[in-house]
Amino acid sequence: VQLQASGGGLVQPGGSLRLTCLASGLTFSNYAVGWFRQAPGKEREFVAAVSKSGGGIYYDDSVEGRFTLSRDNFKNTVYLEMTALKPEDTAVYYCAADYVPTSGSNYLALDSHDYDYWGQGTLVTVSS
Repeated sequence: VQLQASGGGLVQPGGSLRLTCLASGLTFSNYAVGWFRQAPGKEREFVAAVSKSGGGIYYDDSVEGRFTLSRDNFKNTVYLEMTALKPEDTAVYYCAADYVPTSGSNYLALDSHDYDYWGQGTLVTVSS
């Protein structure tokens, strides 16, 4: 199983970036996907998650209204569109996959310990 996070970079405050998480080696439609981030000197924190069906999406309050999460199960890909970026959004962003049983089409987890597989992370730096 492999999760490849990409799309990070340096952006000015107020700018936008789109992160991509490409999954392989798993039946992608059986997994909820979450994004987490870790800033220097801080613990990893939840950003957003989407259920395996795409019907359930949840955002942390700190990104609600600025970030948009979507998934394409045909392409085994999840996208995190980030707008109105702030310096406090600077962090390494990780995507993770959580296996969800058949009955949990809209289930998603907020706790990083619930996730089974992790990508390598992509650095987002918001600075002028």
